[in-house]
Amino acid sequence: MKIVTWNINGVRARIENLVAWLKESQPDIVCLQEIKTVDEGFPRAEIEALGYNVETHGQKSFNGVALLSKLPFDEVNRGLPGDDGDEQARFIEGVFSTERGVLRVVSLYLPNGNPVGTEKFDYKLGWMARLERWARDRLLLEEPLVLAGDYNVIPQKDDAKRWQDWVNDALFQLRSRAAFQALCNLGFTEAIRSTTDDTGVYTFWDYQAGAWQKNNGIRIDHLLLSPEAADRLAAASVDKHVRAWEKPSDHVPVTVELSVRAA
Repeated sequence: MKIVTWNINGVRARIENLVAWLKESQPDIVCLQEIKTVDEGFPRAEIEALGYNVETHGQKSFNGVALLSKLPFDEVNRGLPGDDGDEQARFIEGVFSTERGVLRVVSLYLPNGNPVGTEKFDYKLGWMARLERWARDRLLLEEPLVLAGDYNVIPQKDDAKRWQDWVNDALFQLRSRAAFQALCNLGFTEAIRSTTDDTGVYTFWDYQAGAWQKNNGIRIDHLLLSPEAADRLAAASVDKHVRAWEKPSDHVPVTVELSVRAA
């Protein structure tokens, strides 16, 4: 089963790329971030025509996450628990049936957190703390769980072409990286790093200063696997070539393949 995360950076602006990639890649479940539309504005017809079920948690002009799945949804949960006043659309969980039991997949979009020293950075850290508490509870179910999304965290120096450029950025702050590591330390396996130690593996290239042409990228899109999901890990990869398409997102799809099939 192929599960993919992709910050699409505006689904209506990138619908042609999304459809072309879906046809090319044939993923089973796709986690989208930054759809930047309310639920009613999501271009579901084009995606449903390819055989996908669609669930969204949208927000006008900003944020927004979605799940596309060839499997039917058994359950959908929207919004990260822990703060009833948080209206930002950054979290959606889908539950599916497979031949080996339940599979849970989350599409999440962590806050950017810039500028450091403001309430935006506090919100980022608070959101990550809530995610850790939620994940700790979900792990007690002892089910395959995939936390997929744009984490807005550069975990290590090797995850940036020029890490020195990011030392004052919220994505590379020690507290951001420590919060990401704390999440991993609950028992999650980070899919890409569990399959390669190579440097130069990036998932985001800025639109400015020729970052793509210079391969001046960073790795901030991650798939974290619970122990039960990690036991089924077959492969992980980055669809780097998509960044070279016309009107691209500044992120590219990141894929994990698990040895499970639909029920």
